[in-house]
Amino acid sequence: MARRRTPSSPAAPTSCPCGLPAAYADCCGRLHRGEAPAGSAEQLMRSRFSAFAVQDEPYLLRSWHPDTRPASVDFDPALRWERLEILGATDGGPFHQDGTVEFRAHYRERGRAGSLHENSRFVRHQGEWVYLDGVIQP
Repeated sequence: MARRRTPSSPAAPTSCPCGLPAAYADCCGRLHRGEAPAGSAEQLMRSRFSAFAVQDEPYLLRSWHPDTRPASVDFDPALRWERLEILGATDGGPFHQDGTVEFRAHYRERGRAGSLHENSRFVRHQGEWVYLDGVIQP
């Protein structure tokens, strides 16, 4: 299945944007291509951050719970996601049905550094981890 990319979409990175010491193709790229499901809420969080970084709208929508999923994802061309910090996680493992991941996502917008601090909720839907919603922290 071919991925639809807009002309302004960034090229796939060599190292994975999620912060793990692996190549993108072997890390989050596998999930984005549909070759493997996320094994935990944290892995899904990392793969979603990477999907924002590479502007992979189909993956973001697929990994969003249908009750809270938007119709589309609008990528701001002036915003570049740069780094992810996982601050904590609760449940979200192989024997759980839900979990939370607290993270800080660092970005650059029009040359200025910024960050988003969120506590995200994940649940299993049809056997796979999906993003439900999140609360932005100050």
